[in-house]
Amino acid sequence: MTNTGPEREPVRAWAVVAMMFLFMLINFADKAVIGLAAVPIIADLHLTNEQFGQVGSAFFLFFSISAVLIGFLVNRVSTKWVLTAMALIWAFTQLPMLGVVSLPILFASRIVLGAGEGPAYPVALHAVYKWFANERRTLPTSLVAIGGAIGAGVVAPLLTWVILTFSWHAAFGFLGIVGLVWVAVWMIVGKEGPLDTHQTEAGGGGLTHVPYATLLTSRTAIGVFIAGFSAYWALTLAVVWLPAFLVKAAGYTPTQTGWIVTLPSLLQMVLSPIVGYVSQRLLLTGTTSRVSRGLLGGGCVAGAGLAMILLSKSTGSYEQIPLVAVTFAIGSLIYTLGPALIGEISPVRQRGAMLGISNAIYTLAGLAAPWLMGHIIDIGANPAEGFRSGFELGGSIILVGGLLAMVLINPERDLERFRQTGVTAAGLRASPPAAQA
Repeated sequence: MTNTGPEREPVRAWAVVAMMFLFMLINFADKAVIGLAAVPIIADLHLTNEQFGQVGSAFFLFFSISAVLIGFLVNRVSTKWVLTAMALIWAFTQLPMLGVVSLPILFASRIVLGAGEGPAYPVALHAVYKWFANERRTLPTSLVAIGGAIGAGVVAPLLTWVILTFSWHAAFGFLGIVGLVWVAVWMIVGKEGPLDTHQTEAGGGGLTHVPYATLLTSRTAIGVFIAGFSAYWALTLAVVWLPAFLVKAAGYTPTQTGWIVTLPSLLQMVLSPIVGYVSQRLLLTGTTSRVSRGLLGGGCVAGAGLAMILLSKSTGSYEQIPLVAVTFAIGSLIYTLGPALIGEISPVRQRGAMLGISNAIYTLAGLAAPWLMGHIIDIGANPAEGFRSGFELGGSIILVGGLLAMVLINPERDLERFRQTGVTAAGLRASPPAAQA
């Protein structure tokens, strides 16, 4: 059986990629707005830095749990309807922010929004992977990831303008309306791809099932989990605290900050498709996935950690601005390569769940990083020193995580081990039915 579906409907396949790009753009804009509005929210609600950090961390309270649960759900339910339900939750959660907001309301809004957004990236990729075979997934994955980059940074000047011109309440409401528009378009464009769960050769090396304990404890999975967790530490600091750092510690105006925070996203927009294309070409020319995906992705995370450590020691704008771009851009490239690695070792019937579990583990960093940074800022001699200490700690965590990932990730070895342990291969039985029962 050949994967002819994408060739028959290339326009629809890329239309789904485009919608998932926009899906992730809205997803990350929803995350980023809290950081862009940090200064007026703290002032209006009379919050300490630690309280605001707790609001940032509260977003991730059910984020990981929902990612796992929905990951298992999309193994059996159409991704079109799951994505629709998620986008509706995002939109309706933002709209109450148009009214009078207290700290409990802010907490509730971010918690529910986080639960709705937790499964976003794995479900979006699961929908895309139904249109592209393993060797062709890295490039479309990179395009979906770029949507997150644009949502986190490139729309920042627009959201900042809304906040300064109208209010921070209006920025939340604007995003709610955008989410509803996306749902209307998706109902027309959305469609399941042909590489569904009946075509087992699309992942897991032709295996129909691998015990989850075996998958989750494989070198590749552990390496991807560590790299993703480390990169997410940087991502959550960028979303929740980077604008406040630029205003309170570095002395930039809110308008300048709105433009500076676009730089990581712009850099990621350039690098993500390049890295995705290079990785895909290396695979097609015979380079191992360990090198073309593992070493490349882990190296990007390690580089982000080193850049964050340097950022913690920088002073002038000539140093800070380039380091901001590098620190909060290159680590996120693991979200182009990591899901492809998980898809490579996971049988199709388990891929949605494995992508969900992966995302759940990455995002555990969101529970700790924003709160810990807020705590460090409050106990520092001043905000600038607090931010420096927080970035130095975060950079060390990210650097070590990237190096560990480079050592651990090895999908070829893991797939060979799966086969040697007697896992059922596509179209074959490992033992007679009675023994299997």
